[in-house]
Amino acid sequence: MAASDTNMQASAQVNDQLITSDDPHHPANHICTLCRNFYNLGWVTGTGGGTSIRKGPHIFIAPAGVQKELMQPENIFVLDYAARTYLRKPPVLKPSACTPLFLAAFDRGAGCCIHSHSQWAVLVTLLVERDATQTGKKLEDKCFEIERIEQIKGIPQGRGKQGMLGYFDKLRVPIIENTAHEEDLTSSLEVAMDRYPDTYAVLVRRHGVYVWGDDVQKAKTQAESLDYLFRMAVEMRTLGLPWTTE
Repeated sequence: MAASDTNMQASAQVNDQLITSDDPHHPANHICTLCRNFYNLGWVTGTGGGTSIRKGPHIFIAPAGVQKELMQPENIFVLDYAARTYLRKPPVLKPSACTPLFLAAFDRGAGCCIHSHSQWAVLVTLLVERDATQTGKKLEDKCFEIERIEQIKGIPQGRGKQGMLGYFDKLRVPIIENTAHEEDLTSSLEVAMDRYPDTYAVLVRRHGVYVWGDDVQKAKTQAESLDYLFRMAVEMRTLGLPWTTE
């Protein structure tokens, strides 16, 4: 066997070691578990949505085009965070189009980022859109806002701040416009992140939501809390109940 062939095989083996572990909390395993759970919640039907975890210098990313409930560790892409180059690319599979949006969250200190196609998230953006149209307000200035719902306590005060939001605090989640291609959302997502530095989520109109957290547990908790609040908001609207006291 030629030396070059040996080196290539050795390199591939090292790369596979990046996703090989018996630890269920290893990012390659954890992403698969999360994606199965999110599929069961209806957040990632078809092959939509995605999840990414940062561990040290490495970014682990769910691939495009794989049914989330069937995902396996060998499907996971691994990116060198600093160099922005792939250390591991599964054959045949394509990288997630969400990757630049995940990186925007990691650039702001996140340890995990979740992209959901939750129907409740989509419906909330439609209701905010309708409200803006009816009141003549600029759509680009509108956020989803809700207060005096207990689950708001599942959302942190903001980056670098201690504690969680309280019952009497108003939760604001910015909304950006959808685009034809996922990666084209990156610039508007970054603008929303910078305009609302305390937010841990950005809704995408008629599309879904990006949620991030300092680590996997916090990102998951925040994604679940937000989805509860989105659903609550939709149900409140059907009953004619306001989201805020204003």
